Amino acid sequence: MFKLSFILPIFFSFVLFVPTFNDLDTKAEPMTICHTFPGDDMRQFALDPEFQALHFAPAPLQYTGVGTNVTFKTTDGTDGKGYLVKAKKKSNKWLFVYQEWWGLNDYIRQESDKFYKDLGENVNVLAVDMYDGQSTSNPQEAGKLMSGTKEDRLVAIVNGATTFAGKKAKIANVGWCFGGAWSLRSAILGGKQTVGSVMYYGMPVSDVNELKKLNSDVLGLFATETRISKEVIEKFAENMKIAGKKLDYKIFDGVHGFANPSNPKHDPALTKEAYGMALGYLKGKF
Repeated sequence: MFKLSFILPIFFSFVLFVPTFNDLDTKAEPMTICHTFPGDDMRQFALDPEFQALHFAPAPLQYTGVGTNVTFKTTDGTDGKGYLVKAKKKSNKWLFVYQEWWGLNDYIRQESDKFYKDLGENVNVLAVDMYDGQSTSNPQEAGKLMSGTKEDRLVAIVNGATTFAGKKAKIANVGWCFGGAWSLRSAILGGKQTVGSVMYYGMPVSDVNELKKLNSDVLGLFATETRISKEVIEKFAENMKIAGKKLDYKIFDGVHGFANPSNPKHDPALTKEAYGMALGYLKGKF
């Protein structure tokens, strides 16, 4: 049997190393697992005030588009939503349009109609709703919406849209900001049905093994900024080369969101140039 004189010193030495509430950093932010994202996921920026400040609230727009709102089935049991402009004649050509962080608003519907018209009205254009019907014009609220999205749900929406287009569909993708990143990711998910991807200032995928899944080349239309920086873009180009995939890109001398007509820092000249590149690229796919 141990003597009490032997046990007590051990007990007190243990107590001395047990942290008290005074030792803990009670000012530390609580852990928010839902806001922890990989380094190549744009959602990591969503709650950053500096990133939010890059996005000025879009001016109100009342737009009556030529398309219709649609729903489609997804694998998780919750219907997906979108804005569809159908080709004038039955066609297996599809363009998926991915929203900025504001959500699927009238500006995205307007851009979808523009692509539809300029592609000759022989391509089905589907603006995919990644927020399940939610949208905002408030930068802080947009940050919350973007950071609050769930990976499984986003993938289910993209896969549901692909199924909605049909097994014979040939799909190209275009998107801006959050949607720019998802244009690329959608192209990866689309596999052999993918024919192209245009990403406006979106964070690229860094995993070479994921990039190897691409069935198409990529057109990157980037801005001059610190987060999706020249270094990030050059690394993306390097990774694409390692993956055996083609990337054409240009870094425009404009701010993040320069192609958004609702942005006070919108640059019409750069927008026209970038759109011309995007349209030429997409016409080559269809």
